[in-house]
Amino acid sequence: MRFHDAMRFLLLLGVLVFPLRAEVPPELAAALDTFRSEPPRGWSFTQTTVAEGRSTVEHFDAARPEFARWSLARKDDRAPTPAELQEYGEGRSRRSRTGTAPDLKDQFLLAAVELVSTTPTHLTYRCPLRQGESRDHTALHLRATIVVHRASRTVEAVELANPAPFSPAFGVKIAELRTRMTYSLPQDGRPALPEQVTTRVRGTAFWFKSLDGDLTVTFSDYVRVARPGTPRP
Repeated sequence: MRFHDAMRFLLLLGVLVFPLRAEVPPELAAALDTFRSEPPRGWSFTQTTVAEGRSTVEHFDAARPEFARWSLARKDDRAPTPAELQEYGEGRSRRSRTGTAPDLKDQFLLAAVELVSTTPTHLTYRCPLRQGESRDHTALHLRATIVVHRASRTVEAVELANPAPFSPAFGVKIAELRTRMTYSLPQDGRPALPEQVTTRVRGTAFWFKSLDGDLTVTFSDYVRVARPGTPRP
């Protein structure tokens, strides 16, 4: 049996066996029931991305038609050029046609969840991830850490990280892969909203090319948009 076939077999075995041994803790289940890894529908916001000394500021306007909601506001701390605006619009159009990404919480293998720590204000859980539909086997090497705010029963943070170095493809070695997502607490009628996503990668390709990189995405300027036909978040 090949290595990847063996991994798929073990993952399938885990899916079949774990439900017989564990149930999702009720506080975690309640938090995940309202959890959205991305901003909910009906909210406009600003998204700022910083990586490798470059920055991009985008605005999402939930009141506009579906394929015209994203706009490029700033690029590298300056106004974008007409060519950059055109390239951005074409890129966004292509991404919109590919559909939406899978929901993050659907990747949590909750039947294998474990309680890591308990405090008066927070509960921290950890679980493996399900293999996605693509040929990318990275999920098999990651663990999800989920931090639940007890009073509001909402997810305050999610971290995806590798507990050990791994090789997702021939010639590629990943020493560290860590993505942390943080969320605001619900208040004054506002739901929990994404605040920041940070990603850190340390690795090499073919033993000499560095894959090191850091990326930060910050969400701000949230405004609820009330318009006919907009689903409530």
